[in-house]
Amino acid sequence: MSKNPLIVILEPNKLNGNNYNHWPRNLKIILDFEIQTYVLDLSPLASLPDDSSVKERVTFKKWHDNDRKVRSIIPTSMTNELHKQYDRLDHASSIMMRLRDLYTVPDRIYDMPRLKHSLVLRWLKNC
Repeated sequence: MSKNPLIVILEPNKLNGNNYNHWPRNLKIILDFEIQTYVLDLSPLASLPDDSSVKERVTFKKWHDNDRKVRSIIPTSMTNELHKQYDRLDHASSIMMRLRDLYTVPDRIYDMPRLKHSLVLRWLKNC
């Protein structure tokens, strides 16, 4: 990975479990700069068929290289406690999937229709 001037974004914003909704956004900024965001969502193939073309082999190698690079960036952008829990996973996408399952908190905007409905009902009761 080339020297990425944006990597400094992650240092003060390390994932601590409470800031998950903001942390992936910062991580994606860094990875977009390197054009490596795709490895967060898709796991690479374990192997290629013997009859693979040269282009497929190059793509396969690049994907594994990028996955390895991103897999090393993710733990460095976490607190030490979280880093220990995720350093044994094989792929960046596996790490992201586990983090998403554990720490995703719905944004308040998703609750707005329910809140609006509740407020309207209260208002109607008081009228």
